[in-house]
Amino acid sequence: MKARRIIAAFIMLSVFATGFAQETSKKALREQKKTEKQQQIEALINSNEFVFEATQALPQGGQMINLTGSSYTLKFYNDTIESYLPFYGRAYSADYGGDGGIKFKGKPNEYKVASPKKGKGYDINATIKGPKDYYKIHLTVSTDGGATLVVDSNQRSSISYRGDIEKLEEVK
Repeated sequence: MKARRIIAAFIMLSVFATGFAQETSKKALREQKKTEKQQQIEALINSNEFVFEATQALPQGGQMINLTGSSYTLKFYNDTIESYLPFYGRAYSADYGGDGGIKFKGKPNEYKVASPKKGKGYDINATIKGPKDYYKIHLTVSTDGGATLVVDSNQRSSISYRGDIEKLEEVK
């Protein structure tokens, strides 16, 4: 009778120990994936070649607009920035019959990348002259690839976008 209890206790202890060992390995696997993602994001930022794909637009004084299913992007090349983003908000001066979006391609006048705190993400600031407007771009990128973009313009109200950054080739 005593031997059965010892064997049962040994089996239960083995089952619990296996469960704890798996939990530790799952946690270690999550940490490893998180570290790999941080390294990928850092490599993208340092290469100066990536794309911000907008999933939400947040116009000033308006409601959030879902952009999923569309391909609105801000592409960063080594020496060029290309924008194809929608605009919702107040325009102080705009072309009659224009499409109304924030669309330009050109070399930035200023381009600065900063990492406020190690492991906390990146701040990218750029200024660029479009065909008929001047844009200030502020992109905040977290270490998991999520990003927030704020575009200030001389002729339009400020607008924000939420989305992700990816490699240039991976854009849908």
